[in-house]
Amino acid sequence: MPQLKDIIGQDLIKKQITESVRSGRVSQSYILAGEKGSGKEFIATVFAQMLVCEKGGENACGECHSCKMAEAKTHPDIKYIIPQKVNSIGVEEVRKQICNDIDIKPYQAPRKIYIVTEADKLTPQAQNALLKSLEDAPAYVVIMLLVSNINMMLQTVRSRCITWELKPVAPAVLKKYLMQELQIPDYRADVAIAFAQGNLGKARNMAASDDFSAMQAAAQSVIKNARDDSISDMIALVRSLAEYKVDAGEFLDMIAVWYRDVLMFKATGETDSLVYKEDLSIIRKVARRSSYEGIEEVLQAIGKAKERLRANVAFEVAMELLFSVIQEFG
Repeated sequence: MPQLKDIIGQDLIKKQITESVRSGRVSQSYILAGEKGSGKEFIATVFAQMLVCEKGGENACGECHSCKMAEAKTHPDIKYIIPQKVNSIGVEEVRKQICNDIDIKPYQAPRKIYIVTEADKLTPQAQNALLKSLEDAPAYVVIMLLVSNINMMLQTVRSRCITWELKPVAPAVLKKYLMQELQIPDYRADVAIAFAQGNLGKARNMAASDDFSAMQAAAQSVIKNARDDSISDMIALVRSLAEYKVDAGEFLDMIAVWYRDVLMFKATGETDSLVYKEDLSIIRKVARRSSYEGIEEVLQAIGKAKERLRANVAFEVAMELLFSVIQEFG
């Protein structure tokens, strides 16, 4: 059963959880804020399991009936509120799953816990409906709102919650976890860490992915042949990654790591800090043909392409704009 010690990084949040459980001063409403893959749901689940454990210690015992049900996600007093629609959680959903349920006392635990997994998808009307529950909830209620973008939450909601912001996990901590716990080879761990930028979930998924090699080969091809291939060929290459279930944003992150390596090598000529040490010949070639300003233009264009994809700009349009910059400057 997951324990507090199994949370990688996030030492401040672990300390706050320990102190609140030890003292019995558990708030009725929390916001856990961090990007997708940062571990929000894992932390919320561990906290919830501690709160329903029948032994009531600083860690869930993992042996009592409540712990076993909590681990199986069948505990009647831990309720996960998951969006039924892709982009939003509506007011009726909140009323049905929280507001109309909140006055029913816990079945067997001392607390009743609601974990809203994508709370930044709550519509403003749904957040307003939730507001009364945050203000007037019975003493046994704990509501955890998990958000990737805290700016989507109304200030009236935020002001009534304790906010825990998940921080990027240090590279050394990530590398130890990937290599010791998941048995990931050194080189692949380094690439995953650079790609993830402190996001544990991203690092784990990248390092363990069977499609890692396909994504890396595609990134190599785009960078190596940027000035020779047509834009349509480059778009088709990225499109082909769909069969490996590779997200376009993740692929763009990998290209960004490549160009950061190119910039580092061009500036210093050193290889120790490079992520893609094994591909030095490609890095040297691109560094030789590209200017500092050009590499910066490419990195900015990658960021803009990710923003366009998040804003639902047509894939071909976002990629064409990016690859035109890569052809000119990369």
